Amino acid sequence: MTVEQIAQKMQENQPGLDTRIIFEAYQFAKLAHGEQKRKTGEPYIIHPLHTAYILAQIKADLPTVVAGILHDVPEDTSTTIEEVAATFGTEIASLVAGVTKLSKVKYRGIERYRESLRKMFLAMAEDLRVVLIKFADRLHNLRTLDAVEPKSKIKTASETLEIYAPIAGLLGVWSLKWQMEDLCFKYLHPAEYKDLEYRYEIERKAELNQYIQKIKLLLASELDQVGIHYTIEGRFKHLYSIWKKMSDKHRKFDDIHDVFALRVIVDNVSDCYKVLGIIHSLWTPNYNRFKDYIAVPKPNGYRSLHTTVFGPHGKSTEFQIRTQAMHNEALYGVSAHFAYKEKNRKPLRWVKEILDLQREIKDTGEFITQAKLNIFQNRIFVFTPKGDVYDLPADATPVDFAYAVHTDIGNKCTAAMINNKIAKLDQKLVNGDTVEIILDQSRKRPNADWLKFVSTKKAKDKIKIQTKKFSLERLKKIVPGLGK
Repeated sequence: MTVEQIAQKMQENQPGLDTRIIFEAYQFAKLAHGEQKRKTGEPYIIHPLHTAYILAQIKADLPTVVAGILHDVPEDTSTTIEEVAATFGTEIASLVAGVTKLSKVKYRGIERYRESLRKMFLAMAEDLRVVLIKFADRLHNLRTLDAVEPKSKIKTASETLEIYAPIAGLLGVWSLKWQMEDLCFKYLHPAEYKDLEYRYEIERKAELNQYIQKIKLLLASELDQVGIHYTIEGRFKHLYSIWKKMSDKHRKFDDIHDVFALRVIVDNVSDCYKVLGIIHSLWTPNYNRFKDYIAVPKPNGYRSLHTTVFGPHGKSTEFQIRTQAMHNEALYGVSAHFAYKEKNRKPLRWVKEILDLQREIKDTGEFITQAKLNIFQNRIFVFTPKGDVYDLPADATPVDFAYAVHTDIGNKCTAAMINNKIAKLDQKLVNGDTVEIILDQSRKRPNADWLKFVSTKKAKDKIKIQTKKFSLERLKKIVPGLGK
């Protein structure tokens, strides 16, 4: 890896960009790190260069890439953050300082580890770019994990899979998430990784490539006729996601059929829907597998049309249809938005949830547990009858939905309609459900038994508060003078 490659990649991202500061940062970091070596035996400067190049690949802005080159200087050398600020300015120094804070707490027991995670969550709210640098740093460390002792490999891979990869997904930086997951899979489950790699790469990919080419030719012919400008590419799913599906659903490799997808990239939103219509005219769609993430984007901003059809020979075939801008956002998430130039750093919804947890829960262990339960899990989209959208954890029930809409709705909830059918209050909601909450205005309090099945922290907290309040009021009636 060379500094010239980093500068070239940044100029590809932003033609005409002045990249002199990248070379200045390289010389500054190289001088600071001096003769330091990594455990691989390479000069230390190789690591920050790789970190910066990964950031350039995900289309991070110039200050972030420069901070990537400098990110280990204050921590691992005698050069201070004040010297970084004096040379490169306060914005870059602030990013470097943020990464340094995240790196200071080493793993010396579960409590210190949890505290370091807490710091990472706070860093996200202050400036998401700090976490992008940390991800790039972690990805390169994973790529060179062979040089460290076995115990460290397991620790690094485990915490990456448990914390870093889910956060990368929430930020929409899928290109980093996939790479981190596959590398962690390789070190945590080496036998399964090798077996799946052989069966997937050797046995299936050649056959699937032929099928993909056939589909591309058929679709391209139709798109050419109507004059739509397009790019069609095949995308193979990553080993970890396939293995996870096998493990979660107790299925054998030969039973996993949706291991690839075709991606159609067009010029505008109107063409996205035109392509969808053409695909559905060519092959019978599976309407249970249709998702319109353009009309209703995911919480991390992801937009695309997803449809699965019964292709040639009845083979299940997934298509993702999007514009180039949507494609960049899908791969690079928040780093694809150069909105930082406008200082537009409004936190994402789930970052706000993290801040709320920070204020409410002082015990770090409980905070991590709640963050993982309520934030770092799959989300679903649920609609009100008027079309308002709420995103909830995958195990949410109508009661969780009611409290997400408003506390009073939750407290007075007495029944629910899901997709115009009466449903139990403990029924698990699924993506795309339309939920109507039936209220009893005379209801005094929620049912304490709801605590047995609700999944969101807000619902649990509100039910507990109201139950405790009712119990206290009833006790006051029984015991004269109580509370006076």
